[in-house]
Amino acid sequence: MARRKPEPVVEPAAAARAAGLPRFMNVREVARYLQVNEKKVYALVSEGRIPATRLTGKWLFPRDLVDQWMLESSHGGLLTDRMVIAGSDDPLLYRALMLLSVELRGQALASYAPTGTQLGLTLLAGRRADVCALHWGPEAESGQRHPALLRPYPQHKDWILVRLFRREQGLIMAPGLWASRGRFEQLLLPEVRWAARQEGAGSHRFLQEVLAMHRADPADRRITARAYSERDAAAAVAMGQADVAPGIRAAAAEFGLEFHSIGWEAFDLALSRGIFFRTLFRRLLDQLRGPECQRLAQLLGGYDLGELGSVVWSP
Repeated sequence: MARRKPEPVVEPAAAARAAGLPRFMNVREVARYLQVNEKKVYALVSEGRIPATRLTGKWLFPRDLVDQWMLESSHGGLLTDRMVIAGSDDPLLYRALMLLSVELRGQALASYAPTGTQLGLTLLAGRRADVCALHWGPEAESGQRHPALLRPYPQHKDWILVRLFRREQGLIMAPGLWASRGRFEQLLLPEVRWAARQEGAGSHRFLQEVLAMHRADPADRRITARAYSERDAAAAVAMGQADVAPGIRAAAAEFGLEFHSIGWEAFDLALSRGIFFRTLFRRLLDQLRGPECQRLAQLLGGYDLGELGSVVWSP
């Protein structure tokens, strides 16, 4: 009996060429390629879920990127070998990602770009990041505020919010500053130098509410430095560029600085359901639950990991 030859493996791009599809497909062609109707294609475009470009009023779809998008979307993302986290800065999350990278040993990439909350959401919506870390005001209001941050983006219907931990938010200060001042209003005097956070950062938002509570004008602060992350703010104080900066207790502890607590906040991750089941994301949560991160959380202070990994919102 003659042995049957194995069927050749056909790559997606080769299949597209065999079907006579061009390298840059129009709406009708990509609908035929994906075996959906054109209305569905337009819906995917409006939600920012499919790679596309607009040229002379018409949508074009790079065939290679569509192939990549389909592969990355398959099996809930379980086969993807990279994960990019953008958004708010946090020392404990950074350490967990470093431990994960060492564990992966080059088999996959897990990276962190601390851009601030709102820019992180923009990157998430543009599929330039897989996860966005965010915080936006006191913990008691996070149940309403965090979903409200997501709703302006059409893609939010596919996103969920996962709680990492609670953090203590307040003021990072040079040693002895609070003892010499004693009251928040004294920190607004002209001789006190501030490091200001960028618009769209959660720590900037938290400070704005504190200033409003004290009926203080943000313009009253003497700004001598700009900071773009929690560690950047603490470094500005540690290097003598400023006397005080908004930030978290953990960042103050890292740099041996004083800290005045204002309150607690929720630190959540926004991500798609597919990313939630991705192996890399589950391994990141395992690192945060592990002894190394638990020890660091105790050492830095200002953390409560009681809800780690729980889904706190879903549309």
